[in-house]
Parts: sequence; C-alpha cells; structure tokens
Amino acid sequence: MQTVPLTLQSSVVVRATPEEVYALVSDVTRTGEWSPVCAQCWWDEGQGPEAGAYFTGRNVTPDRTWETRSEVVVADPGREFAWSVGPGVVRWAYLITSTDDGTELTETWEFGEGGREFFDKRFGSEAQREIAEREQAAREGIPTTLAAIKRILEG
Repeated sequence: MQTVPLTLQSSVVVRATPEEVYALVSDVTRTGEWSPVCAQCWWDEGQGPEAGAYFTGRNVTPDRTWETRSEVVVADPGREFAWSVGPGVVRWAYLITSTDDGTELTETWEFGEGGREFFDKRFGSEAQREIAEREQAAREGIPTTLAAIKRILEG
C-alpha cells in the first residue's frame, strides 16, 4: 500500500551569509552543538560533506542511545545539504535561501515508504507507535535545532 510521506519543516532567518550557514550545517561533526537528540556525528574515514559520503550519528534520549548510518544525498554549497538515514528510512535537509535580512534556513524531515517498511519489519505491531514517537521528536526538535543554529551563527 502506497502512503503519503510524513513531512515536517520549519524555517528561521539568520544574520549570516548562505555560505556561512552552509559551512556550519554541512559540518556534521558539530551536530551535537545544536541537535536535541543527535549528540555526536563522525564521517567515515576520508569522507566529508559531499554527495555519496557516509557518516554515523549517535542519538541519545532519556530512554535509549542508538547509532544511525547516513548518506549525504545533496551537497550544494550555499543552497542545500541533505542526507538519508538508513539510507532510505528518513530524509533530513537544510535548505538555504538568501534574504534581505540574511539567510533563511529551512530544516525538513521526510519519513517515506522506505521508513515505513523498515519500521514495520523492525517493530512489527509497535511500528505505528514508534513512527509517531519519531514524528513528535522531529516536530519538537526542528525548531529547537534551528534556534540553536541561529545562536551559533549570530553568536
């Protein structure tokens, strides 16, 4: 059964250039400075912010700690940085647009069919509850993340 992806997004305007914003958000090793869940990320040896590169993220909540492996799917300096967790489970992206006041940074989260299939296999009858928890974490986390990135860039 084909389902519509779950998508969330939020934006903030920061007093920084698109290039400065991109340089920060594409440095996954700094994710722990702004993410409420992802405490640490590291690139595979010899890799960096370019399409096809892989990195691992360590996520921490009060209930558990887990790691994910992600592939960079878009690395367009000054415009967009995106990665696929799994790959194919969840797609996260930062969209960067120049404005009169600085740069608009939009964070997006998309949980599509690949994510549903993964969660059905992994969690069985609890899949929908697990998906709802991830959606709520993204809903709360995206504005928190954007506010932290803004503080860092405008610091």
